Amino acid sequence: MGKRLVNMAIAYDFDGTLAPGNMQEYDFIPKLRMKSQGFWDDVARYAQEQNADQILAYMYQMLKKAESAEVRVTKNDFRKYGEQIKLFPGVVEWFERINDYGRERSIRVEHYIVSSGIREMVEGTSIAKEFKAIYASGFMYDHHGVACWPALAINYTTKTQYLFRVNKGSLEVYDNSVINAYIPPEERPVPFENMILIGDGETDIPCMRLVKDQGGYSISVYNSRKNKSKQVAEQLLKDKRVSLIAPADYREDKSIDLAVKAMIDKVEARSKILALR
Repeated sequence: MGKRLVNMAIAYDFDGTLAPGNMQEYDFIPKLRMKSQGFWDDVARYAQEQNADQILAYMYQMLKKAESAEVRVTKNDFRKYGEQIKLFPGVVEWFERINDYGRERSIRVEHYIVSSGIREMVEGTSIAKEFKAIYASGFMYDHHGVACWPALAINYTTKTQYLFRVNKGSLEVYDNSVINAYIPPEERPVPFENMILIGDGETDIPCMRLVKDQGGYSISVYNSRKNKSKQVAEQLLKDKRVSLIAPADYREDKSIDLAVKAMIDKVEARSKILALR
């Protein structure tokens, strides 16, 4: 019988974390014949007028503007938009390398997306297969296969629910039987101290604080080409919201690669100590 592996989870935001910018800006918004800033300005204005959640407002505007511009919005269309998303350096190779590093230390590393972006677009990226679950805002589809209504809208506070789903092993969004049940911490599949949250900004703060306060690790990444992105990360570190900050460069031996490997080493060491008790 092989040695039992210890579970560890890395949860990622998507926009600004694994890919520069917002995923809608690569292909979808240009097809609307709009500038990105104009689209987001309309979203902000509509949210204010309707006293609406920003995520629901942008999802509504996506459908409304797509209809006006005669842009198709089927699930397959969204996935094709996702194929155009460009990733930060090293992201494609990252998962296999980190999985192998963990396996060598008897750690099973699982990867999750927890994002306010569009689930179907993430599913269209080349890295979709790397995630055990993709928690992101998504649509319902009518009998023609056309997006017609939000199925899931994930904002900065509801993101924390999905970390608890990982923690408790309740991965199906529609099933609340386990997520609402009491499970002793020692019986949960992925303890928070075995969890890493990687995000890039203010919308990730509740998740960052949750993971960090529960003994896990929070990392704020930044786009080294944008001063404002680094300033946001530095402020999060100053405010003690995160464990550390790093450029969004996932290549081997870069800061985030070394940091995550060190965190895996800590999980290994803690598991060995627990095994001796």
